[in-house]
Amino acid sequence: MRDYELNLSLEELEKRTHKDYLVTKTMLKEDAPEYLALADGDKRALAHLVKAACILEKINKQIDNPHNLPFEKYLNDEILKGNKSAELTKILYDAQKGVCALDRETNIIELAKDVHATLGKGAYPEDLGKEEFQRIIIKMLKEGKIGQVRIILNQRSVVERAGDELIAIDYIDKFKEEFSQMADELEKASKLSTDRDFNEYLELQAKALRTPDAMLDAYADKKWAELQDTPLEFTITRENYSDELTESAVENEELKQLLEQHKITPVGKDFLGGRVGIVNKKGTNAILKVKEFLPVMAANMPFTDEYVQNISHDKEAKQTMVDVDLVAISGDVGEFRAGITLAENLPNDDKLSLTIGGGRRNVYHRQIRFITSEDGRKKLQDRLDAILNKEQHKYYNDEADHWFTIGHENAHSLGPNSGTEALGKYKSIIEENKADVTSLAMLDVLVENGMYTTEEKEQIIVTYAADNMLKSKPTLAQAHRVRSVMQNYYFLKEGAIEISGDGVLTVNIAKMIPAAQKMLKEIIRIQIDGNFENGEKYVLDNFKWTEEMDTMAEKLKKVSKSLNGRVEEPLAKMLLSR
Repeated sequence: MRDYELNLSLEELEKRTHKDYLVTKTMLKEDAPEYLALADGDKRALAHLVKAACILEKINKQIDNPHNLPFEKYLNDEILKGNKSAELTKILYDAQKGVCALDRETNIIELAKDVHATLGKGAYPEDLGKEEFQRIIIKMLKEGKIGQVRIILNQRSVVERAGDELIAIDYIDKFKEEFSQMADELEKASKLSTDRDFNEYLELQAKALRTPDAMLDAYADKKWAELQDTPLEFTITRENYSDELTESAVENEELKQLLEQHKITPVGKDFLGGRVGIVNKKGTNAILKVKEFLPVMAANMPFTDEYVQNISHDKEAKQTMVDVDLVAISGDVGEFRAGITLAENLPNDDKLSLTIGGGRRNVYHRQIRFITSEDGRKKLQDRLDAILNKEQHKYYNDEADHWFTIGHENAHSLGPNSGTEALGKYKSIIEENKADVTSLAMLDVLVENGMYTTEEKEQIIVTYAADNMLKSKPTLAQAHRVRSVMQNYYFLKEGAIEISGDGVLTVNIAKMIPAAQKMLKEIIRIQIDGNFENGEKYVLDNFKWTEEMDTMAEKLKKVSKSLNGRVEEPLAKMLLSR
């Protein structure tokens, strides 16, 4: 095992692990009413689902960075020796679920000296750079190794060196033992859970974890996306926002032409997350109200005659939605790196289940979005006092952030659902931007159709604008934060928002929706055309960090010390101890 050296000083570790700097989100507790109300079989099944999620986290840590598990063992050994710095480092490691991550001020936090995050993360050789990667793929294509390249550039492979070439291994084969253990736990849960459809899904998912076949994942995804009235939630998330190497293939003109010639679409590697929870019926019923409005939202999307919609008037929307009380979030879902996700809409467009008639499923995270403590309320008020025009405080409603998120997640099901892979590393930025501005652009439509009142529309607009302000300029690798800068810059240009010289935000409510509709048209045009250069230009033209934003960021840093966050999982911990 490599002998690591801790990178952060004891002083820095003590600061970053202090409660003011390390925000804590608590999942369901041992005596949670939601858990106590479950049938006995579902309680027992839940324990196996938590175990499966923990195994998945071990797999994803290896895909994230090859040093994660060795460094974790090093920390545990040092803690046994009484090393205080190792103990504090382990708190940060567990929070960000890895040795390298960005914090809320866009600082790269490297917990071990000389260990860095690479473009290909742990899915590619650590010493493989972009230029060599592109050169090797060009060489392999010219030598006729088309099938091998196709596997190297797909979502589910881990790539290794083979002499002067590369070889890809399906991640089911790469982590065969761990996936088999996961499958065992899912099968045990399927024999205990009280819901027949949920059990069928678990059985399909277990089968997919034993055999390297993307179609088996598709069958499991298709069934998962149909679940609506189950007591439990279990998800394996597969999203490809983190791999910056695969998508760089379209940046090399020679390689791009070769890939087009052989009909190969490079798709970023999937990073894996696990979600275990209990479906909240009341919250779910509230969320489901939007489903009847999806067809009218689809009809109001720009350029609808130029692409196939996932949602249409002439058939029922294949879109299930659940509000979930979280027990455990692992791997990619649970990484508290600058932020943590409020909800997810899956499967993504690159997944096979959408080609065999499968739909999508929105899962909303109750414990992530709620502010439950007095201290949390005070910090929110301090933030508003610092950055938002006091006359507009009356519009701020933290529940409106949830309403906005509902629009965002459903927007992923609207618009072009193919061809965007050609946008390369800008694909995710543009898609996330589309989801945000769609949520805003559709507000008048939703008011007209009775989903929201005019007052709620105004609350959504102002709450979104206030929450969209950042503490620092992000990197281009942070799709969710880059889109915030793009929107803020765009809305400043359009006069929809104004930031004063002393960093106070005023929202021109009347201009927000027209500005969002204008931006949405531009984004959809980019997605339809699928031109990398146009996509790059659009992102870079709007990814402008202005003096106003910088002034705002400095104010935010003064009122909020938080640099990172972590989750606590009391119920999951209890279930694992049994």
